[in-house]
Amino acid sequence: MDVVFVYGTLTNFANVSKLLEEFSFGPSAVCYGLTRVKGRYPTLIPGEQVAGRILVTPEIGRLDEYEGVDHGLYCRVSIPLSDRMPNTAGSTISVDAVETYIGDPTTLGISQPVEWSESGSFKQRVTAYVDSNQVHVTTTCD
Repeated sequence: MDVVFVYGTLTNFANVSKLLEEFSFGPSAVCYGLTRVKGRYPTLIPGEQVAGRILVTPEIGRLDEYEGVDHGLYCRVSIPLSDRMPNTAGSTISVDAVETYIGDPTTLGISQPVEWSESGSFKQRVTAYVDSNQVHVTTTCD
């Protein structure tokens, strides 16, 4: 099972159920160090924080396809999870990181300047930013 921090259309049960056959929602969550902006599609950029929720699914390939990973629209990156995540059975799921999708601001038509790390592919720059700025996700009580 993959654990994903979602912050846009994938927070909606109806949208996810059209896309995935197997999934469950975990708790609400906050990602610190990134903020949501709107372009052609919503994405994350360096900033204070963004609210979202946890999505658990074995169908990460379908999410990659939906987010246009192979076409360079979004990249999937790992972000540290700073707490243990409760599951629907009342116990906890032990994961150290969650996946999330971050879109390339130039591809999505984001008008404000966005500064990631200095060099490399878009995914490498986002990953370097996440690593060097202590970006992390924390679950919240619903």
